[in-house]
Amino acid sequence: MSQQPQLVRSKLPFTGRIVMFFIRHIQHAMGSMGELWRNPISSVMTMAVLGVSLSLPAALQVLVKNAETITQSWNNAAEISLFIDKDRSERTIQSLLTRVSAYPEVSAVSYINRDQALAEFQKLSGFGEALDYLDDNPLPAVITVTPSLKYASPNGARELLKKLELEPEVSFGRLDIEWLERLQAVVKLLERTVLAIALLLVLAVVLVIGNTIRLAIMNRRTEIEVMKLVGATESFIQRPFLYTGIWFGVIGGVLAWLIINVLVWYLDGALAELLGLYGSDLEMQSLTLVELAELMLLASFLGWLGSYLSVRQHLRAIEPS
Repeated sequence: MSQQPQLVRSKLPFTGRIVMFFIRHIQHAMGSMGELWRNPISSVMTMAVLGVSLSLPAALQVLVKNAETITQSWNNAAEISLFIDKDRSERTIQSLLTRVSAYPEVSAVSYINRDQALAEFQKLSGFGEALDYLDDNPLPAVITVTPSLKYASPNGARELLKKLELEPEVSFGRLDIEWLERLQAVVKLLERTVLAIALLLVLAVVLVIGNTIRLAIMNRRTEIEVMKLVGATESFIQRPFLYTGIWFGVIGGVLAWLIINVLVWYLDGALAELLGLYGSDLEMQSLTLVELAELMLLASFLGWLGSYLSVRQHLRAIEPS
C-alpha cells in the first residue's frame, strides 16, 4: 500500500510534479487559515499580542527615522564665531572680512564691531547703565561665518574653524554646534535601544507562536496519531502548523503597521506644532512601503521559526500506541 503512491507519482512528468507541489502547499495554507477561522477568539488574541509586540520596535524605528530627518535638516544651523584681537584696526578687520568671504567653504559672513557688541550685551544682560562706567570696552569684535552646505556638518564646520583660526587677526574661534552633536549622540543611543528591544521582542514573538502551535498540536494529538498510522510523512503532518505560524506572523505584521499609522496620525499634529516653534515645517514620517514589506517578511519568518521549533520538538513525541 505504501508503494502505490510512489508509483503513481513517478508516472507524473516533471512539470506535473512541480504543479502538484504548489497545489499541496496552497491546500495546506488555506486549510491552516480555516483552522484559525474556526478558533477566532484564541487566534485574534494571539494576533493582537504579536501585533503589539511587533509595533513597539517599529514605533521606535519610526522615532529614530524622524529624529535623523530633523538632525539632517538642522545640520545647516552650524555657525562659526571668530573673535578678533582687540588691538586690530577697523581697516585690518575689513581686510579679514574680504579674505574670509572669498573662502569657497563660506556661504555668508556678518560682522559685529566692538561698540555693537557692547550695546547688544548691555541690552541682553540687564546691567543697563552700569556698563557706562567702564573705562574701556572689554568686548572684542566678532565675525560670524556660515559654512557652505558641504561644510555645514559638524566635521566639515570643525575643519573650516581650524582653517579660519590660522588668520593672524583671529584671537580664537567658537563652533556653535555642540548641541547638534549631543542630538546626534541621542539618536545613536536610540538606534542601539531599538536594536536591543527589537531582539527581545523578536524572542517574545517566537515564544508566543511556539506556545500557540504547541497547544494546537496537543489539541490534534489523536488526528496526528492516525495520520502516522496510515503512513503520512513528517513533512506532510507539520506543513499545516508551519503555515499557521506564518499566518500568525503576517497578520500580526499588518496589525503592527496599522498601530504605527494610528500613532503617527495622532502625534503628527503635536510634532508639527513643536517644530513650528523652531521654524521647521517637517512632517512626521511613517513606515514606507519598503519598510512595510520588510516588516511583513520579518513577521512571517518569525511565525515560521516559532512554528518550526515547536513542531520539531512536539511532533516527534507523538507516536501511535
